[in-house]
Amino acid sequence: MDIATLIGLIGAMGLIAGAIFMGGGVGGFIDMPSVLIVIGGTFAVTFVMFPLKTVLSSFKVAMKTFLGSSPDPKQNISQLVSLAETARKESLVALEKVSLDDPFMARGVLLVADGTDETLVRSIMESEIQSMIKRHRTGQNVFKGMGTFSPAFGMIGTLIGLVRMLQNLDDPSSIGPAMAVALLTTFYGAVLANVFFLPMANKLAERSQEEAHYMEITTEGVLSILNGEHPNILKEKLASYLAPNQRESS
Repeated sequence: MDIATLIGLIGAMGLIAGAIFMGGGVGGFIDMPSVLIVIGGTFAVTFVMFPLKTVLSSFKVAMKTFLGSSPDPKQNISQLVSLAETARKESLVALEKVSLDDPFMARGVLLVADGTDETLVRSIMESEIQSMIKRHRTGQNVFKGMGTFSPAFGMIGTLIGLVRMLQNLDDPSSIGPAMAVALLTTFYGAVLANVFFLPMANKLAERSQEEAHYMEITTEGVLSILNGEHPNILKEKLASYLAPNQRESS
């Protein structure tokens, strides 16, 4: 569970809701036609921009902003050093018997144990990293698109409301309420874009970078094991992927 995401969402919505209640209540901020224009229009355009399968899968990816946790590179390095010690004491073939929870690491170690050429191992693992980045970027683009078009549909709703208001200028008492309703769609669009869609896209991008970094460490470690490097040398090499404060505490 990503506590930061929950804190951010709850905090942002709490501040908005608090400001609304302090100003006189939530009733004036609820308008169903405005909700339909902004939410319905945003999702409709999203289906125009992306295939149905891509949009649906992006919502599954979005759960990573809530349920995903950052991989621990120090634990990764420790596990790779342990594998290097096993390979040095026994043999590369002995790595076949090691049980690994990380599928990416397990695949690389199995290739090494099978005696696969170093160039091929690197190619396979780097291709998997690029494939992961591409999949994640697609999900990010869906939310970036939604963050772009929700304010646009908010403006469209505002324009619709202004047109209706201008058509009824003969009743001055209705201008204020009509203007308030017209501005609600802009409010809805801004909240959706800046509290939900764009922050989620950025969080997914951060998650992707962390996972790619983790996989790069794994790739370098697996190749070093294949080349028979000493576990201490491997540890120092992989430590260069960490920030200085992480190296000191590892």
